[in-house]
Amino acid sequence: MLEEVRSRARPYFEDAPPAHDWHHVERVDALAETLIDRHPDSAGIDEQIVHLAVALHDIGREREDRGEIDCHAMWGAREGSEILRELGATDETVSAVSHCICAHRYSNEIEPETVEAMIVSDADNLDALGAVGVGRVFAHGTAIDSPMYDPAVPVADDETSSGVSQYNHLHKKILDLPDRIHTDVASDLAAERAQFVREFASRFEAEAVGDR
Repeated sequence: MLEEVRSRARPYFEDAPPAHDWHHVERVDALAETLIDRHPDSAGIDEQIVHLAVALHDIGREREDRGEIDCHAMWGAREGSEILRELGATDETVSAVSHCICAHRYSNEIEPETVEAMIVSDADNLDALGAVGVGRVFAHGTAIDSPMYDPAVPVADDETSSGVSQYNHLHKKILDLPDRIHTDVASDLAAERAQFVREFASRFEAEAVGDR
């Protein structure tokens, strides 16, 4: 079933920009596998639920970015459930995957209630950190026509939730992600990746004001 779901999910990403394209899904899937392998109770994790949820977690992202829906996670959970039912998934599988999709979104304020949902959320957040995360910030910022850096709006004066510039977004959202990690193994990876983001942001600001 997993490969069938991936085949059904992939067309939703045909026109997706780099920050949320199919490569993002593949990276999250690889991270999820790493988290499962290193989890102290890996035998108790339903890997199929995790991989199904990863394949479907962002199928609504492009619709949200185009303003067609309000929440890609909630829409994706409904759409993903229909895909799973059409492929013969049990009600238990549909419910478990749907919860993972609903709970993965940063701003949804839905707490993961299962270890599978925690892993999906953690893997998705990890892909927003580190070198890849920095690249995604600037790719997404370009796609939505956000300025790379605005010296007139320092982070301390930025009252927006996501940052008025791509640089501010690193501080306003990305560096908050380690506090949203649910598993110990992901926490270790998040700390390392966040340190890279801090070092990059420090160097960026120094260069932007001509100090380096």
